[in-house]
Amino acid sequence: MSLVRRATAGDAREVLRLRQVMIDSMAGPDAGDTDWHLEGLPSLRERLADAEGDFAAFVVDHPERPGVLAALVVGTVDYRIGKAGNPRGLAGYVFSVATEPDARRRGYARACMEELLAWFRERGAGQVLLTASKEAEPLYAALGFVRKPDPAMGLRL
Repeated sequence: MSLVRRATAGDAREVLRLRQVMIDSMAGPDAGDTDWHLEGLPSLRERLADAEGDFAAFVVDHPERPGVLAALVVGTVDYRIGKAGNPRGLAGYVFSVATEPDARRRGYARACMEELLAWFRERGAGQVLLTASKEAEPLYAALGFVRKPDPAMGLRL
């Protein structure tokens, strides 16, 4: 039996907590800021409850701490106009890959990623995109991801 399971609405608070672990590890401008959790919780619960939707989170329960998640991987399937190699235009996007610090180096993130990739395949995604930290790049490379030359940009609205 797999350690990985699909997250449910009941996991929403723990999903937010682990997402914050990831945000804090990057030490960006949002590190340490948890004020947004309460406002984001209802939307996250709704998406986690929709098993047929375009959003999925896969988790591993912490083996030593009941009620705590050890690892998390989240992704969405988006439509983008098709192209060679992905004519249907369905693209998976991976974000919020996080492992509780005391549960690292056990293969949990990899197992969650494998489940998410299978979910993307079931939904017909022709490509999967992600942004990798230097620390996580070996994991993604082992799963077949390659670094792309085009830089990403963003705008906060």
